[in-house]
Amino acid sequence: MSTQLDPLSLSADLLYTVKTEGDADPLREHLAALERSQLERALANREGKLAFWLNCYNAYAQLLLEDEVAELHEGGLLDRWKFFGRDQVPISGVWLSLNDIEHGLLRSSKHPWGLGYLPRLFPTAFERQFRLEECDPRVHFALSHGAEHCPPIAVYSPRDVDEELDIAIEWFLEENVTYDADENVATVPRRFRQYRGDFGGTRGIVSFLREYNAISTDATPSLEYEPVDRSADLDVDMDGDETLDGGDIRP
Repeated sequence: MSTQLDPLSLSADLLYTVKTEGDADPLREHLAALERSQLERALANREGKLAFWLNCYNAYAQLLLEDEVAELHEGGLLDRWKFFGRDQVPISGVWLSLNDIEHGLLRSSKHPWGLGYLPRLFPTAFERQFRLEECDPRVHFALSHGAEHCPPIAVYSPRDVDEELDIAIEWFLEENVTYDADENVATVPRRFRQYRGDFGGTRGIVSFLREYNAISTDATPSLEYEPVDRSADLDVDMDGDETLDGGDIRP
């Protein structure tokens, strides 16, 4: 893939290079040294921001996980949280964490432990300038956390990002949602619970499942959430699944 120096092409080239195990260092250096005016022009609309931050997150998640995956599997929850919260991603002269990109820029400054209802406290000027104006819940099916049930990593383009996200979501839900018509119960991944406010609550989740053909359009099921498998996922509870919910701390 030919390398261009505009931010959108750089982010796509970086992710492609990481996926194909090429030399990512020159692309990382270009992204780190971007002029702020370049970034402003490239991220002037929703599609540009969405594609850019998805590509940057997934590229750096893979690069960083390769270096520390053994330590993270052996460590505890605090070690894993520190990994995602550590400033390790230089973009246009600013050091970001994976949490900054996910919760600040892609989720429009929402708290990682707020079940999708609480704002992220004290967003930086950079975050306020380059975040999505509204949280797009589809990003939860496009980010790779190094877990067993993460979606395939795709390189997103601003022109086609909405269509590409829809394809990724339909695939993910087909693989990870089950619906028992007799009991009228849909069993869904726990990320729906972790970020239910992003989807508009329980009714919003059901509407989301209908929209992406995970259940029939006339179904109104109750929801059950998959149990946490602590042995399988690297990012178990990294996004706040052990937070207060209805007054209880969930195990």
